[in-house]
Amino acid sequence: MLKAAFSHRGIAVLDIISPCVTFNNHDDSTKSYSWGKSKETPLNELNFIPPYEEITIGYYEGEMEVAMHDGSRIVLKKLDPDYDPTDKLNAFRTIEEARQHQQFITGLIYINQDERPDLHELLHYVDTPLARLPEEKLRPSREALEKVMAGL
Repeated sequence: MLKAAFSHRGIAVLDIISPCVTFNNHDDSTKSYSWGKSKETPLNELNFIPPYEEITIGYYEGEMEVAMHDGSRIVLKKLDPDYDPTDKLNAFRTIEEARQHQQFITGLIYINQDERPDLHELLHYVDTPLARLPEEKLRPSREALEKVMAGL
């Protein structure tokens, strides 16, 4: 999760609870392991999944029904060749129609081609971590500080 969050271009939010059981592990503490465990809300159901033979499909046009290992079936629907993935409203409609018909859409559903800066670019963050910047880049000059103070 941490690697995925760090590699994501933009904002990533992780909710990590790590109670310090060394100092807080008593029944009255809201920071104890037992308190945290009793309030835990699982985000995913992680169960053992036995190995199965890989399900593969070839190229198809239109729709294709695929049999799953448990006997259920899913319907794949390929987007039309003239489908416009830059139309956001049509993408929403297409997803909703597929949901109503219990279909899984395949193909490029939506792409935003706007060249918008991410948060790091908007805030002019540096590429080098602060811990690795030389002192002259970390400390503003006396003139820069005086300019800031004059603005206050």
